Amino acid sequence: MKERIAIIEGYRTPFAKAGGELKGFEADELGTIIVKEVMERSVLEYDDIDEIIMGNVAQPAHSANIARVIAIKAGFNQTIPAYTVHRNCASGMESISTAANKILADQASIVLAGGTESMSNIPFLLQPQMKEYVEGLSRQKTTLKKLKYLSKFPFNQLKPVIGVVQGLTDPTCGLIMGMTAENLAKEFSVTRDQQDQYALFSHQKAAKAAEHGHFNHEIIPLSLKPKYDSMLDHDAGPRKDQSLEALQKLRPYFDRKNGTVTVGNACPLTDGAAAVIVMKESEAKKRGIKPLGYLHSYAYAGLEPHRMGLGPVYASAKVLNNSPYSMKDIDIVEMNEAFSVQIIANLKAFASKEFANKHLNQSEAVGEIDPKFLNPNGGAVALGHPVGTSGTRMVITCLKELHRQKKHRGLATLCVGGGQGGAFILETE
Repeated sequence: MKERIAIIEGYRTPFAKAGGELKGFEADELGTIIVKEVMERSVLEYDDIDEIIMGNVAQPAHSANIARVIAIKAGFNQTIPAYTVHRNCASGMESISTAANKILADQASIVLAGGTESMSNIPFLLQPQMKEYVEGLSRQKTTLKKLKYLSKFPFNQLKPVIGVVQGLTDPTCGLIMGMTAENLAKEFSVTRDQQDQYALFSHQKAAKAAEHGHFNHEIIPLSLKPKYDSMLDHDAGPRKDQSLEALQKLRPYFDRKNGTVTVGNACPLTDGAAAVIVMKESEAKKRGIKPLGYLHSYAYAGLEPHRMGLGPVYASAKVLNNSPYSMKDIDIVEMNEAFSVQIIANLKAFASKEFANKHLNQSEAVGEIDPKFLNPNGGAVALGHPVGTSGTRMVITCLKELHRQKKHRGLATLCVGGGQGGAFILETE
């Protein structure tokens, strides 16, 4: 990029498993809360913001263009435009890179970007035949005709289509995301024990980080529905008492007979929202604002949908090749933990010259990642993965961890359902 993009202080809600503490909050409510809080904690005024861009995957039917709904509910003037972006798991990252593009094209000066997701509230859908029946019932003009029509009720069509399952199933390769993870287990010879060990490590790191207050500067506590008489000020997912024995008791979830991926070594369905304010580095200096950090460069890459979990190595190779840096220059790596096996497979791919030659069209490996610099505060296996939000959360977490460790450069990267990857190079002063 011709100029770094300054990321002004960002925040997020606590994350909670779908059906848990945040189930009473729709995605637009979570987004509204965090956008308000970001603005309240900013030195900027509402009128300083030129546009609002929010990532979201399971857009609620009642909040078409959810970014616009959030902007108005959060108190922005109706003259300030807002729109929603969707790149599956990278949607929260896409909001930031889209904002960067607009700013560098001089189409905006300051943009609020983020992501929101309520996986608790992804709906159940009617079977197609049931939908036709309900439509037919609505067309009956008299009570007698409606009663006669009701006598033909298709009880065999009562089983709903579960929206989240349909959404997590790739329509091009026909695989639910968990089966793409099983593909990586076979391709990279990753055992069930290795996956459970990694999941345990993620919980241990996340629990320790929470205990030491590492998330206190990024999480905004929420007053919980329905009575608003209790607060959630931490992520609900990490387990202090998680054990390898408990993880190993879980049955494979996606491939019941021969699989290795379980609900314990995969990320949970999650609710949460996050947001940041972005502007040019020169604009921040002109205003006397000290940013949280900077977006130096970014890249998205495509790959086969049936092995989508390898997106991080593809996107990271691309962003590094287009920058002056190598993996040796990266101090911290935030890699989204969609599945434990996906992280282990990526670590192998990053370090493999053979993989680079065969799949990345480059002569040398992307570079080894030292596990102690990977997700130092745990990752999505413990924290959760609200799909439209995680990209923004990772940027915030990475930059704040760089500050905590007094380090300079980070890589935030994730895999994307459908066969893509995203990667950001982030910097602090």
